Amino acid sequence: MRSTADLISLIVLLGLPCAVFGQKPQPKATSQLRLMYVQEQEEKLTPTNFDLSFFPVSDRYQRHWQEILWAVTVFEPETPFVLQALDQILLLSFAEKLSQGQESVVQSALQVGSQLLLHRPQTYGSLKERLRQIATSSKDPEWTAMAIATLYKSGISRTELYGLIRSLPQRFPNWSQHTFLYTTVEQISYELSRPPLPPIADLIHWQVAPQQAHLFVFCRSDRQELCFTLLRDREGRFVQQHGKLWSVSLLLASLHSLDWNFYRGATPQGIYRMEGIVPQPDDAVFRAYGQFDLVKLFVPFESGVQSFLPNQKGKFNTDLKAYLQLLPPSWHNYFPIQQTYWAGRSGRSLFRIHGSGEAPDYFRRVDQRRGDWNPTLGCLSSLETYDSNGNLVQGDMPQILQQISQAGGGKIEGYVIVVDIPEHLTPEEISKIALSRSANPLPPN
Repeated sequence: MRSTADLISLIVLLGLPCAVFGQKPQPKATSQLRLMYVQEQEEKLTPTNFDLSFFPVSDRYQRHWQEILWAVTVFEPETPFVLQALDQILLLSFAEKLSQGQESVVQSALQVGSQLLLHRPQTYGSLKERLRQIATSSKDPEWTAMAIATLYKSGISRTELYGLIRSLPQRFPNWSQHTFLYTTVEQISYELSRPPLPPIADLIHWQVAPQQAHLFVFCRSDRQELCFTLLRDREGRFVQQHGKLWSVSLLLASLHSLDWNFYRGATPQGIYRMEGIVPQPDDAVFRAYGQFDLVKLFVPFESGVQSFLPNQKGKFNTDLKAYLQLLPPSWHNYFPIQQTYWAGRSGRSLFRIHGSGEAPDYFRRVDQRRGDWNPTLGCLSSLETYDSNGNLVQGDMPQILQQISQAGGGKIEGYVIVVDIPEHLTPEEISKIALSRSANPLPPN
């Protein structure tokens, strides 16, 4: 009798959908249950649930606020009582002392408020004034940085922007030592100057470490557009299938539209250690991650990795100079490729490549550019869709797992390199660059 792994391998080789093997329908993906999920969230969006006199922001009601703010994240309702509640919660950011539960709710409100201001400015435009107050008066460096980043994205004038940045040393004398503040200022500086991309050939023919698989993920600065991939095996050969380079689409968009340096923000550019899987299926988290195994990715400073570098046990725990040595020299001064380093310094973690058991239209702000892919809170999302009866229509994780394992010599192991590229660098152009030197020895690092 064939094992599940044997069947997945055969599916990948033949290019056939899993359903042809009589796979059982996933109950949580039926249209009936998906409608119920929507109704459950919509029922939370009532004026009473957002009334702080009934549900004050406290440790006791932390879970209540986290749940209804998640419903706001998903549906982006254009209702006055949501605006009023968010404004009142954000006022707490100026309190002298907050409990852990209160801090968590304020953090969520700032994430959701930033999302709504950018996506629904006609309803939530007045939150801009509250963010201005946070940007100029908050004693919290992370909240200050998030407010500045959101105000910049909302289209404030350069005069106001520069004023906000110049005011930072008054409240934070060592502001450049605060990772959130430093990376926000650097990111804005990069976006205003837009230096040219270093030679892409230098990056895709480089090895972070010898005898390791390398998965390259090429994105656009607009992360609502799908990213594409190329995979290089342990011997330095780009993986091919059916006479062309193997590739799969991924979505690296943040549901909140936050920058990469913030928790729940976009997937950072840069180097990840790829090491092992999170086994699935786990029915409890099917809706978030789908029914297939997840690929585990680690950023610098993150615990749990066995060996970020093959010759060093444990996590990467050194300085930026050492991180830059993992990149070709022509990329050392390119700030975006440092993002995983700084994201790790700020405490981001638990990045994964995974599918999704959620219906694509569950997140109501559907963007046609991303098709049936679901946004995440920082992970790399692969395609996984189901019909109304819960039968799998398409799931890309089996082939992703299979190809990475083969490229890694039987292991899910190696490196993922994420990089945003300009529009003129098409998948066809990138493929030509990859094949131009694929048979040549890799340069030393």
